[in-house]
Amino acid sequence: MVEELLSEENRLVLIVALGVFLILFMALLLILFFKLSQRKIIQKELEKKDLEIKYQKELLSAVIITQEEERKRIAQDLHDDISSKLNIVSLNSHLLTAPNLTANEVIEITANIINLTHKALDNSRKIAHGLLPPVLDKFGLHAGVEELCMEFSSSKAVDIDYQNRTTFAISDNDKHLHVFRILQELMNNSLRHGKATVISILFEEENGVKNCHYTDNGTGFEIKNNKNQHGLGMKNIESRIAFLNGKLTLESALNKGISVVFNF
Repeated sequence: MVEELLSEENRLVLIVALGVFLILFMALLLILFFKLSQRKIIQKELEKKDLEIKYQKELLSAVIITQEEERKRIAQDLHDDISSKLNIVSLNSHLLTAPNLTANEVIEITANIINLTHKALDNSRKIAHGLLPPVLDKFGLHAGVEELCMEFSSSKAVDIDYQNRTTFAISDNDKHLHVFRILQELMNNSLRHGKATVISILFEEENGVKNCHYTDNGTGFEIKNNKNQHGLGMKNIESRIAFLNGKLTLESALNKGISVVFNF
């Protein structure tokens, strides 16, 4: 009888011990699973942060490259159009100090000086216009975009339908300059690469957020092709959208043109 009780007691102890072991084992498995899951989540977050950092670096690189190209263009324009003409004006001015000049020679040299000075002033205005369009600065984004559309339409190569269903404050012109440059880039791409003949631009406002809808009937491109989607031009546009804290949606397909929507 005693032996049976001891045997039964040992069996119960064994069962309890086994139960405790299983509970501890399951707890250990849960802890390991939690740790592995946490590690995967952290790894994904780190990968996401790395991608964000990489994207920000690409945007910054695009801005720097664009700025450098713009500086080179301005330097070239100043050298070719302004500096060269002023050098000739200087030479002609020295000629006026030469002795024994006839009246006709003085008139001819003076006319050359006036003509070259006028051309230098005209070219300096064009360079300044490229840096900051006066219409945009004085009258706002709507007037600036209207002038931009007129400039592109004057080539007779493209028809532009521009509609504005919102208002723009002159005080926001610093921000609107980025919107203007985005449209300028899109229109240049539509003509140069897309061979578009029709462009549509629409500004509208919804819940206090301004949206710009841009479409063309150009050749378009495969949206899955990273080279097309993330070229320097698009990087420049994305960097300006990031500055505006806006969002950009781009849709395109071969022979289907492009459709761009961004807010600001």
